[in-house]
Amino acid sequence: MSESFRCGFVAVVGRPNVGKSTLANALIGTKISIVSRKAQTTRHRIHAVLTRDYDQFVFVDTPGFQTRHGGAMNRMMNRVVTQALAEVDVVVHVVEAGKWSAGDEQMLPLLPQGHPVILAVNKVDMLKSKNDLFPYVSRITAQFPYAAVVPVSALRTVQLDVLLDEIGTRLPEGEAMFEADTLTDRPVRFIVAELIREKIFRLVGDELPYGCTVVIEQWEENAEGARIAACVVIEREGHRPILLGAGGRHMKRIATEARQDIVKLLEKPVFLDVYIKVRKGWSDREASLRELGYE
Repeated sequence: MSESFRCGFVAVVGRPNVGKSTLANALIGTKISIVSRKAQTTRHRIHAVLTRDYDQFVFVDTPGFQTRHGGAMNRMMNRVVTQALAEVDVVVHVVEAGKWSAGDEQMLPLLPQGHPVILAVNKVDMLKSKNDLFPYVSRITAQFPYAAVVPVSALRTVQLDVLLDEIGTRLPEGEAMFEADTLTDRPVRFIVAELIREKIFRLVGDELPYGCTVVIEQWEENAEGARIAACVVIEREGHRPILLGAGGRHMKRIATEARQDIVKLLEKPVFLDVYIKVRKGWSDREASLRELGYE
């Protein structure tokens, strides 16, 4: 590799539901972080890796910073965000084009002064008039000294190469931290659990509260295929019929769609068994959060 090779950590931050995970996935070209319309989908700090000829990006896809609600899970997610901001080399602050809320405003004091911060204006394809973009950006940049501003569409992959170049020039010089074909530092079991959780949020996210997580309880794999048992942990017995749906149709669809994604991930046949357990109040106890794999 060239002596001018650059490598570093990049935090992708912003208020909930501005498209951080969609952007991280689009930048690396594959699904590492789960995506849904529901805020708070990302709960963990996920490292996604992209390697090009002269640079390597280790993206830290963080939860949206929570300002409305308390509780152990939200406190945990906010710690993840603030720690990530203190440890990375470049920060990408994602906002939704044309929209600026109290949540966006409350992100500004968290942005580090000691590292370059790039403003990624996402969902520009949704703007009714492109003439609205300049005054919108001007209002934001008047409040913080951004190193660069890049309008993008993560969904339509617009200007992602420009954003990567802006990040890459600001990474420190140094050797790659991961092999060139590495996509994430998370174990495959974690990714599988996240894929199942994504299907849950997409199918019943409007009905199911946030007290839902997925734990892989059994994993048997060989060259011919994989047998996986996944437990969906919920907080209340009343959540069970929401997850199951009439005649169990919701759970069947969740398992089917998740299995299709897992087959693509593992590149082999998969038998997936998904079942439900009730664990009251787990999302509001930090000990339970740690036990279930939360940071």
